[in-house]
Amino acid sequence: MALKGLDIFKLTPKTNCKDCGSPTCMAFAMKVAQGAVPLEKCPHLSDEVKAQLSEATAPPMKTIKVGAGNNEHTLGGETVLFRHEKTLVSKNLYAVKVSSGMDDAANEAVFAAIPGLDYERIGERMYVEFIYVDYAAGSDKGKYLELVKKAASMDRALVLNCADPAVAKEALEIAKEGKPILNGATAANCDEMNALAKEYGVTLGVSGADLNELHDTVAKLEAAGNKNLILDVGTASIKEAFGNAVQIRRASVKDGDRTFGYPSLVNIAELAPGDDTLQAALAAMFTLKYGSILVMSGMSYAQALPLYGLRQNIYTDPQKPMKVEPGIYPVNGADENAICALTVDFALTYFVVSGELERSGVPVNFLITDAGGYSVLTAWAAGKLSASSIAKFFQEKDIEGKIKNRTLLIPGKVAVLKGEIEEKLPGWNIVVAPNEAIQIVKFLKDMNK
Repeated sequence: MALKGLDIFKLTPKTNCKDCGSPTCMAFAMKVAQGAVPLEKCPHLSDEVKAQLSEATAPPMKTIKVGAGNNEHTLGGETVLFRHEKTLVSKNLYAVKVSSGMDDAANEAVFAAIPGLDYERIGERMYVEFIYVDYAAGSDKGKYLELVKKAASMDRALVLNCADPAVAKEALEIAKEGKPILNGATAANCDEMNALAKEYGVTLGVSGADLNELHDTVAKLEAAGNKNLILDVGTASIKEAFGNAVQIRRASVKDGDRTFGYPSLVNIAELAPGDDTLQAALAAMFTLKYGSILVMSGMSYAQALPLYGLRQNIYTDPQKPMKVEPGIYPVNGADENAICALTVDFALTYFVVSGELERSGVPVNFLITDAGGYSVLTAWAAGKLSASSIAKFFQEKDIEGKIKNRTLLIPGKVAVLKGEIEEKLPGWNIVVAPNEAIQIVKFLKDMNK
């Protein structure tokens, strides 16, 4: 059971030194209890006290690091079931499946599609994070190992799904530098698989015939010293997989059952084989509840755009507005001679307006000013968007030194700022753009006639 603030306070120095950034030791203890600050913020806690508190204040779901280098990812660490209770910590990740049980052409098609799905949305890279390499029962071992070699060369994290310890060892030897997840531990083979996971220092995926068997197997692995695990929710049916995912999360977060306090893997490719539409629907469902790694047969743009958009909406802090980084964003090959268009850093505004700018085909230097993540009218009403703030932005980003063109478009909804901006930015031709983004295309084309 997690400690309360008073329990933590009893173990603090009680000096109110403020070295932790909080005004009192009690305030610090309350923040630690809420998960708002780490224990390490207090430089005066003894190692003994830190050790005593660390386990008690740790999230009910363990934080697991998988992969290596640029492909290292964080899973787990969740403390709530719903994002309105508190920010969700580690976004779920998507994997595509290749298998020794599939024909070569199908596998090659999956590999070929991976590099093509890679784009940016609101400053976040959207791409397939994992390749799930499946060793199908009764298939050719040599083919599987060749798939592992190919997958290891794709600059993605790997999940090696293999229940045969001998084959798994050969696969790990090939892919060990990337610290793959070894998935395939069961009640029958967990001792051998655990030894392999420890030997290669990788996360072990565990499954069971039902939740009781899964729980017992995890408890056995924990007793053997392995707490670097991920739980496979199974593929018996969609209903059972969903029920398992929900019960595992509830058991850890609500009931404090740390044996189930691990991230989960959902093999959607096996739940809906050959049905891309159903796989996309299931991926959306398990993005919400509660898959950490979602395995699909493949990932197309038609699937990715709604899925990644949904994920980004779910795994953002509901108490903080979604923002883009202030700066200069050239659109349609704009250079220093292109006109400028300015708006706020609210992510939705940025994407709506930038899309229309791109559609116009006119080169534009899109200027994003810091407005606290608010929309245009909200920022203006709150004093976050003003002639002074725009002038400050121009100075900080050296706009006049980087751009020769002196035409600046401002949002139509703050046309009232035109005169003030002209005073703050002498020499600039301030043009009021349309009120609605959809009108920008015609507006820019008319300007260029």
